[in-house]
Amino acid sequence: MHDDFDSPWKDILEAYFPDFMAFFFPAAAAEIDWSRGFELLDKELAQVVQDAELGRRYADKLVRVHLLDGSEEWLLIHIEIQGRREAGFAQRMFVYAYRLYDRYAREIVSLAVLADSSPGWRPSRFEIGRWGSRLGLEFPSIKLLDYAGREVELAAELNPFATIVLTHLAALATRGDAEARYAEKLKLTRRLYERGLSKQQILDLYRFIDWVLRLPEALELKYTDAIYQIEESKNMPYLSFVERRGEARGFGVMLRGQLEQRFGPLSEAVIARLDAADADQLLAWSRRVLDAHTLDEVFADDA
Repeated sequence: MHDDFDSPWKDILEAYFPDFMAFFFPAAAAEIDWSRGFELLDKELAQVVQDAELGRRYADKLVRVHLLDGSEEWLLIHIEIQGRREAGFAQRMFVYAYRLYDRYAREIVSLAVLADSSPGWRPSRFEIGRWGSRLGLEFPSIKLLDYAGREVELAAELNPFATIVLTHLAALATRGDAEARYAEKLKLTRRLYERGLSKQQILDLYRFIDWVLRLPEALELKYTDAIYQIEESKNMPYLSFVERRGEARGFGVMLRGQLEQRFGPLSEAVIARLDAADADQLLAWSRRVLDAHTLDEVFADDA
């Protein structure tokens, strides 16, 4: 079982950024003027850091916000979700911060969420200097492992990031134990239907749980059957989504086999693209496999 949190973290940050700030950094969230909205600057972040690739970027976001006190018209929040211990992580935070400041000449707030499995790894600063000269960065970080033991408290919390943390802890705790992972995945999914959430919230969090807590095929089918039963018992009209998910999963498995047979082992990026596609897109790609000479031709944009 392979744990990959990159794509779901990016999606959930985009959909629930105010909730992210309120859950992990409440003091900062209280100073932001949410009535003026916020702006995600993914393209701008990519332009700034494209020449500063220092290790694998796990999931990152750049967000423009306004402050309640008016001390700054706007400032930038740079968020990194780091999924593994990495020696150069603090240095990368520093490099991105000074590049962003050089470009925008605005306050840059750097925040980190550490989603790794190493309890003692807690980077919070980077500094260089000599002869009295110092240049560096300090940044607050949240360690998801610190929430272990607080599962009851998290289960009672309405903020969607409580579910995100519970899912992450379940993924770490059930590595190598498919049956335990199945039980945790089903418990977390059932809780979505019992919390009085909106349909969109259920679907968004469901996608996160489904991506992070992946199961072997046999248990995945068992899990899908259990979802059907939950929805029928609660008379919730979300079955079309679950059915579509199952259809896409089947197409995805078939297409991946075709691509590997034709072009050899697939990269992580290609596999992630297959996993994220819906059934219609997968079917369109599968029709191109026989005539395509390269992977790029398979994934070419539709005319």
